[in-house]
Amino acid sequence: MAIKSTNDMMFTAFEPKLQNRFLMLIDGIPSYLIKKIDRPNISFTELTLDHINVKRKIKGKGTWGNITCDLYDPVTPSGAQAVMEWVRLSHESVTGRDGYSDFYKKDIRFNTLGPVGDVVEEWICKGAFVTGVEFGSGDWTSSTPMEISLTISMDYAILNY
Repeated sequence: MAIKSTNDMMFTAFEPKLQNRFLMLIDGIPSYLIKKIDRPNISFTELTLDHINVKRKIKGKGTWGNITCDLYDPVTPSGAQAVMEWVRLSHESVTGRDGYSDFYKKDIRFNTLGPVGDVVEEWICKGAFVTGVEFGSGDWTSSTPMEISLTISMDYAILNY
């Protein structure tokens, strides 16, 4: 039986990544409008291989999940206008025309910041595009800021560091 070292058993101080220290870089949308965003996620299908009287399982294809992004919608610059400019690259409501994927797919960056503002983690979401937008609602009984919720799909993500 191996004996554990004291380094394995004792608490080691560390600096946690905090949820409020992030910067999202989406071309056309000012970073300071982004209130909340999901980090990338992936899931895999499971394949079962039958052999005589046993089953063996292996990993199948991976699918990168959608990301939800909440934005503030100020008077100037208009968050709704910035989002609609991205949406119009994939679908123009007035004419009914759709765009080529080269026009509406973007690479977006999610940077987690350290306590002094240094980038400690960087995700690049490749081929990202808008799959849904909720422009929020008006409410005469509330003085809460208006928000926009985006659903973003992507081809894949890369964790640089």
